[in-house]
Parts: sequence; structure tokens; C-alpha cells
Amino acid sequence: MNSLFVAIFGLTLSALGYRFYATFIEKNIWRVDYNKKTPAVVKDDGLDYVAAKHWTILFGHHFASIAGAGPIIGPVIACALFGWGPAILWIIIGSIFIGGIHDYSSLMLSVRHNGNSVGHIAQSVISRRSRLVFSCFLLLALVLVVAVFAAVTAKTLVEEPKIVIPTFSVLVAAIILGFMLYRWHINQWLATLTGLIIMGISIYLGLIFPVVINSSQATSLWICVLLAYAFIASVVPVNIMLQPRDYLSAFILFFGLVLGYLGIIVSLPKMNAPMFINFQSVQGNLWPMMFVIIACGAISGFHSLISSGTTSKQLPRKKDAKIVAFGGMILEGVLSLLAIISVCAGLSWIGGTPGLVYPELMEKSGWIVTFGKGFGQLVAPLVGATVGSLIAMFTLSSFVLTTLDSATRIARYVAEELLGDGLGLKIFKNKYISTLTVVLAALWLALGSWTALWPVFGAANQLIAALVLLLASVYLFQKNRPTLYTFVPAIFMIITTIAALIYQMIGFFQANNYLLFSLTIVLLVLAADMLIEAGKSV
Repeated sequence: MNSLFVAIFGLTLSALGYRFYATFIEKNIWRVDYNKKTPAVVKDDGLDYVAAKHWTILFGHHFASIAGAGPIIGPVIACALFGWGPAILWIIIGSIFIGGIHDYSSLMLSVRHNGNSVGHIAQSVISRRSRLVFSCFLLLALVLVVAVFAAVTAKTLVEEPKIVIPTFSVLVAAIILGFMLYRWHINQWLATLTGLIIMGISIYLGLIFPVVINSSQATSLWICVLLAYAFIASVVPVNIMLQPRDYLSAFILFFGLVLGYLGIIVSLPKMNAPMFINFQSVQGNLWPMMFVIIACGAISGFHSLISSGTTSKQLPRKKDAKIVAFGGMILEGVLSLLAIISVCAGLSWIGGTPGLVYPELMEKSGWIVTFGKGFGQLVAPLVGATVGSLIAMFTLSSFVLTTLDSATRIARYVAEELLGDGLGLKIFKNKYISTLTVVLAALWLALGSWTALWPVFGAANQLIAALVLLLASVYLFQKNRPTLYTFVPAIFMIITTIAALIYQMIGFFQANNYLLFSLTIVLLVLAADMLIEAGKSV
């Protein structure tokens, strides 16, 4: 099948889903009153609660934060296991009917609860016990995310030294942009152009002056540098570094998306990988495991942490929530669709040019190189395969870094809410102490045992999504609003996640991996506890 037909199919359904279903959810389920002010306006403190100057700036921050590596890694792995057909269907259906309403509902929940995180909201909607248990789980998950994304970014900087200068130059561009927008009140598009010019120059300099660290500890050094940056980004005003950096980074992805789909139109490659491989794989059955492997792009619990963490505190108007949250989820599905076409049409499946065979690349080089090579082949008629691969790697590193800094800031929020407010440990109300605690814990994991914990993160992430949908359903029920559109996705995700956890639990026990075996039991107990608490509240 020609990949252009696959692209048109996915893009059309995604556009229709946003146009009609997102509007239906906004008007008929959440019944948004555009006249009411948002927490960003009411609680403006110049640090965390700062209304974005325009919805496009907030969209850039939100999308850059939720994108990360997830929309690429999951589909690339899943297509190699099950084929591209099931993966694309899950991404399209999931992003519209499950992920979209999940992201939008978590944002609206936070907006209606003074910009608090979903963990904090659990107390007012369900119970104090649910808040403490859920927030503890969220904090641990966020620390793991910070550790993993620091390690992944560091590895990328070591493997591709040409992207070091562009990766860090965007921080300088972001600070300049932040001051231009919020201190000097310069026109948004003039300020944006200035930031993009700085980024363009940095990319050129990166090609000429690759930064190579000739040391066996290069990865560890980059991890320390990245976490130091994450600490700073977490405590400075959100509109000076975090928001403008993510906004500028979003342009990198928009460029990559447009370039990728133009490459499909020009090269018209056929889908070389099988549409369907098998219901069973080395990582488990298609259901439930594919629905856990492909998280970002369809639905991801991490998105609710962004929506209720940083996005709700910067939302200028309630009418912007739909395009930022629901639109961001739809666009992430579009990114996942491009990732699938890149590896399934840009690369061969059997035979072909050595070094450009999908299964062989996955086995020898991993998903990062596989995606980079596939994207490079896809856009080769436009910019050349080498430059195309470099663009893919730079785009990936930029978005992993945006997730890193946003996750660190949100972990600080959750630590303040859980440890400072929930448990009464006043020292953690200090932003420096709470951030330092998160960063040091992440550093310990990043330099050591994060790989031992990561296999269970996929299911844990989807469990967060399931519980947030459940939280939204309880809230809507209490407000006498229709709950079908959140409750059905919640039940599907709860059943799927529990099935995946049970499957993994059995596998970990058989492999004598008692650490992960114990973690899966803890997650199952958490799910049961939240379900019981939710049942008591209705």
C-alpha cells in the first residue's frame, strides 16, 4: 500500500475528530463558560501562575512538553512486533476518543480547582486518602521520567555531537524571547523571528563545531549538566525560560512534521513492513500489550500531569483549552503516524540496502537510530538522507529536553502539594528544597538503576491515565453531567492496564525479577484502592 493513502486516511480522521468530537466534549460535557477567568489570571504570581501572552505560545509549551520521545518510540517498537495496521488504528481511535478527552478533562479539572494537579484534586473529588496515595505514585513516576529523559538526552548528545550547540543555544534564544515578550513587550512575531534566527545560526554552528567529550564518563557528565539545567528551569519564572523554550522547540517539530509529510508526497514510498504480523509477540499479546507500548500518540497519563501541572497555570482564556489540550493530543497522534510511516515506508523489511532494514536496525541500533534512518530516507528527495537523519535526531533531542524540564517543574509542584501541604512537612514548601530533592533522586536513578525500573513504566503511565479518566468521571457525576464519554474510556484503560500488569507480573516472577514483580503488585493494589475510594464517593 502506498504510504500517501495511509497518511491521508490518518490526517483526515484526526481533523474530523478535532472538528466535531472535541467541540462536542467542550460544549456538551464540560459546558465551558468563556467569561470566567482562569487561575493564570486570578492567581498571577509572576512565577508559576502566568497567563501566556497568546494561545499559540501556550500550545507550543504544552505540545513540546507532551511530545518527548513517547510518540516515536512506542509506534516504532509496536510496528516491529504487531504490524502497522493495529498501531495506526489504535493511534487514530485512541487520540480522538480516549487521549483527547483525557488531556482536555485533566486540564479542565485543574482550571476548576485553582490550577492544582490531578493528585491534589483527588482529595476534593474523591477523598484525602486517594490524594495521598495518588500523589505519592505521581511523584515517584515523575522522578523516574526525569531520570530516564536525562539519561536518554545525554546518550543522544554523546552519539550525535553536532546537536550539542543547537540543543543548548535554544536556552539562550528562549531567555531572550521571554524578556522580549514579557519584559520589553515586543511584538510576538518579531520576538519569535528573533528566537528562530538564533536557533538557525546555532544549528549551522553545530554542524561546523561538533562538541565531543573524549571521556568514558561523557554520558554521566551530560546527565549532571542536564539535571542542573532542569533545576534552574524549575525555579525561575515560567515565562522566562520554560514557556518560551518549549514554544521555540515546537517550531522544530512543526518543521519536522511538514518536512516529513512533504517527503511522503514527493517520494510516494510504499509501506514495506507488514500491515499485520501476529497477535502474539516476544513482549506479549497485541491486547493488552500494544495499548501499553503505544502510549503517547494515543493516550498517556503523563499528559494529565502537564495539563494540570504547568498548562493550567498559564492558560490565558478558557476558550483556548480545546485547541491546546485536545488539539495537542490530536497533533501528537499525527506525529506518531509520521513515525510509523518513516520506519515502515522509509526502511526495508526484508533485504534491501544494508543498514536500512527495519528489523535489523531495531536489533542492532535501537529505536532512535531506526527512526532517524527511516525519516532520513523519507525526506531524502528534499534535503538528503544525511541531513534528514540529523533533523530527526535534533528534533528528538529537543523534545526529550522539553519533557525533562517540564517534568522536573511538575514534580516540584507535586512534592510541594504532597510533602508540604498533604503531610505537613513545611520545608518542602520551599521551591528550592523540593526541586533539589527531585533532582537528586533523579540523578541517583539516572546514574544507576533506572533501566531496572523502566520496563514497568509503560503500564504505570497508562494506569495514571485510567485513574485520571476515573477522577473526571466522578467529578462529572457529582455535577450531574454526562459521564459516558469519560467513564467508558476509563473502564477500557483500567481493564487493559490491569491485564498488562498481571501479564508482566507473571513474567517478572518467572524470570526471578522480584523487584519488578513487587512493583507490579504495588501498582495493582494502587489501582484497587483508587477504584474502591472512587466507588465510595459516588
